[in-house]
Amino acid sequence: MNAIDTAALWSTLGDVWAHGYRGFDVMRAVLALGGLAVALLLRRPFARLAVRALHRATVRRRPDTTAVAGAPAQLPSPAKVAVDALVGPLQLVPVIVAVLLIAEFAVDGARPKLLLQDVGRSLVVLAVFWALLAVVGPLLAHARGRAAAFSPAMLDWTVHIARIVLIGIGAATILEIWGIHIGPVLAGFGLVGAAVALGAQDLFKNLFAGIFIIAERRFANGDWIRGNGGIEGTVEMIGLRTTRVRRFDLAPVYVPNTQLADDAVINYSQMTHYRISWTVGLTYGTSVDQLRQIRDRIEAYLLASPDFVCPPEAPVIVRIDSFGDSAINLMLYTFTRTTDWGEWLRIKEALALFIKTLVAEVGSDFAFPSQSIYVETLPTGTELYPMAPPGATPPRAPSAPAAG
Repeated sequence: MNAIDTAALWSTLGDVWAHGYRGFDVMRAVLALGGLAVALLLRRPFARLAVRALHRATVRRRPDTTAVAGAPAQLPSPAKVAVDALVGPLQLVPVIVAVLLIAEFAVDGARPKLLLQDVGRSLVVLAVFWALLAVVGPLLAHARGRAAAFSPAMLDWTVHIARIVLIGIGAATILEIWGIHIGPVLAGFGLVGAAVALGAQDLFKNLFAGIFIIAERRFANGDWIRGNGGIEGTVEMIGLRTTRVRRFDLAPVYVPNTQLADDAVINYSQMTHYRISWTVGLTYGTSVDQLRQIRDRIEAYLLASPDFVCPPEAPVIVRIDSFGDSAINLMLYTFTRTTDWGEWLRIKEALALFIKTLVAEVGSDFAFPSQSIYVETLPTGTELYPMAPPGATPPRAPSAPAAG
């Protein structure tokens, strides 16, 4: 009985496998699912093999001066960077092949075949635009250090805009494959966009202001800037609407791009030299010879030190400038070679210590604000009284004689 039932079961299964069940082809369905499963299992090994093959075909070999002489070494190139970014899109290739083969050989009927063909074409478009999105970022990042005409902020904006354009074109292409015409959709978005634009004028102003900032190279990421309103710090990011500036107390400030584009901005990172402008006040008791000695030795110090810039590259001025209220003013005007703030402070400190030591050596001194009162004569009848010792009663003025 069991043998008869088993034989009947196998016969039924064979008939279903060969002829299907109620119009459903079981054999083709199982083969299609099996092929799709195999494609999913092979997608990562296929991507690795494809990347290796592309590397062998595209990566240039040059001698590495840091390695052993005669041993070739692979150096990064745009082709290598692009190939490394294609690992994800290449994983879709086995799945695309499996879907197209299933649509061609494992599906009967016009509608299922057309549906799978549309799925396959959509996956092809997805793989192509995914590859473009993956390549555009690394390629521009690789060109960042070689393209002198483009700043890092400009390249970052280019990457963002390119990705937005690619996503839009890819989405429109997939919609066209499925019979959704993009023209009416864009017209509807245009009406909505016009309404939104009326209420987002500040957004577009800041967007164009950011473009002008990057195009004019006012500043870039990492620059030390100072703008109106006490904004001073290091630029961290130039965004689509705001620029993030990290203040020296490490607090971030988000500044609208229009404020930095319309107002005056000082970019300290673009300075060629750092300036020192001092007025050194000396006492009026300083002799002419002492003044000349102080002036000449400070000037010699500035010209001999490698920390300072010498003429004609930049001026070095040490001169007796003016007679102040309580000092003879010596003007010191020079530039340092460094533009690093910490190094500039160190150079200023060394110069201040030198001037302090020099003034003491020549026997002069620094002046400070003071006032002196000179009394030449006293009015007639003025009586002088000696200062009373502590605790004593001050003398009183004699009283006038009584009339009598």
